[in-house]
Formats: sequence, C-alpha cells, structure tokens
Amino acid sequence: MLLAASRGEARDLVSATPVAKRASIPAGKAKRIQCDEIWSFCYSKQKNVATAKRQDLAYGDVWTWTGLDADSKLIVSWMVGGRDSDYAMGLMDDLRSRLANRVQLTTDGHRAYLEAIEGAFGGDIDYAMLVKLAIAGVSLCAL
Repeated sequence: MLLAASRGEARDLVSATPVAKRASIPAGKAKRIQCDEIWSFCYSKQKNVATAKRQDLAYGDVWTWTGLDADSKLIVSWMVGGRDSDYAMGLMDDLRSRLANRVQLTTDGHRAYLEAIEGAFGGDIDYAMLVKLAIAGVSLCAL
C-alpha cells in the first residue's frame, strides 16, 4: 500500500498496517479486477485552499485509487494521492505484485490507466475500458 506523503513522493505503509489487513488474494482466486478512483477532500476543496497551502497534500483534493476483486468485493490494492499518471502507475505496479495469475481488468475512461496498465502488465492482461455515455437522460455503457 502506498500513501503520498507530498507531491511526487510515496512511502510504503506496510510496516504501519496491522498484519490482519495485509492479506493478499489467495493464489489463483482473483479473476476479475475493477479499478477506479474516488474523489474526496481534506480541509477544503482544492479551489478553496489558500495559495500557501496548495503544495501540501494535507489540503485540498484527495483521490483514493482502488483495485477491487469483482467477485469477492475485496480491495486488492489501494493508494491515496493525486489523480495523475504517477499514481495510476503506482496502483498498477502494486496490483500486479499481488496477483498470481492473468486477470480481466476493467477501468473507467481515465487516460492515466492506459500507460500504467501497459507498463505494469505488458500483454499479460485482459483489459477493457468501460465508458458511460448519457444521451437525453438515458445512461448507456460502451466497452
């Protein structure tokens, strides 16, 4: 697990995580992984953070990146930080290290995933990007 300590820097949280929460997916169990990022904020929304505090990740927008086993609903990997390709790569590298077999991976349309998945998995992945479209109040999904 990685947590952004400041912009461009990540530190390993395994030593700070209780042993019971460090469980990996048993070898060969995960077949379908869904990844997404969840927005939140710390102190205030990014647009309301004072200029002097904007370089500190303790203030403003915060993104929790998640890799979820679609069948068991277990979070296989997670990361907290910004919403850019560096964090996407960090999540995919960590996710890859926790999987014992080839999986089907689904993400939303965030472009940061494309390069991160290629870098972490190469061709050893079945990848789909799920893009939701809204037309006249009707929600459609396109793979």
